[in-house]
Amino acid sequence: MKKSVLLGALTVAGLAAGAAAAGTLDDVKARGKLNCGVTVGLVGFAAPDANGNWEGFDVGICRAVAAAVLGDPQAVEFVPTTGKTRFTALASGEIDMLARNTTWTFSRDVDLKFTFVGVNYYDGQGFMVPAELGVSSAKELDEATVCIQTGTTTELNLADFFRANNIKYDPVPIETNAEAQQQYLAGACDVYTTDASGLAATRATFERPGDHVLLPEIISKEPLGPLVRHGDNQWGDVVRWSLNALISAEELGVTSANVAEMSAGTDNPEVNRLLGSEGNLGEMLGLSADWAKNAIMAGGNYGELFDNNIGENTSIGLARGLNAQWTEGGLLYSPPFR
Repeated sequence: MKKSVLLGALTVAGLAAGAAAAGTLDDVKARGKLNCGVTVGLVGFAAPDANGNWEGFDVGICRAVAAAVLGDPQAVEFVPTTGKTRFTALASGEIDMLARNTTWTFSRDVDLKFTFVGVNYYDGQGFMVPAELGVSSAKELDEATVCIQTGTTTELNLADFFRANNIKYDPVPIETNAEAQQQYLAGACDVYTTDASGLAATRATFERPGDHVLLPEIISKEPLGPLVRHGDNQWGDVVRWSLNALISAEELGVTSANVAEMSAGTDNPEVNRLLGSEGNLGEMLGLSADWAKNAIMAGGNYGELFDNNIGENTSIGLARGLNAQWTEGGLLYSPPFR
């Protein structure tokens, strides 16, 4: 009796594991479209333009994966998600991957059973205040009202920071960045706190950005990156190595402008393996030989995506900082393509 029950349980578990392992890549190919979860709108990272076309740094990751799998960077259905709805959308299968300013943490990786495939932006939590408050440090925010998105790591970070510094605050819970911006500008809160990149992106949309100050404190580590469901290792590999292809391409000097020429073959074996003129990396992933070439052509290498969407010459104005290549003093580093 016990043995048959055990065997039955193992059979069910095995079938479930088999279904997961064979699942998402085949589903995306059959559907002819990638369902990618993004934020509901954060300029520079993910936001629809006047014509409803999604643009931004995180959007570029979605398009690179679609190009790698389907050969078409436009074959993406963008699904807006909030801090509260994003994980349910991924767990339920509504989306194939999540690419929105989401922090890789222990509990999300282990307890929520997601797989973070890498980091596409090294960030940290900061604070924005109106310049007229005359505040120069977050430690001066005792008794402040603080706009904070629910369902995010910023809630716990905020509580820890104020407790450690023996100061108090009054939280103003909000669900989306748009709501936070509205409440903050209306004076419903003295402070808006979220990832520093998000603060920079939000401030860039203000009519008078100079009237608002980003305080110097960065109170947390926020490694942001794409994630997929546990149990589908092949799909995790596809998304992981699509991101790595963009990172490696920048290091190797492969750009959207020269990738077509370089894919015919170069003197660098690593470039050749990446672009498919040597080896069988695409076959290992279950993709075509030119999968990485297609991913890079979609929006450029990592540096191009960064510079064009959130870099110093955009309204967001972010420096590379920690997100520079490891050869330039940053943390950006891809395992080798071999």
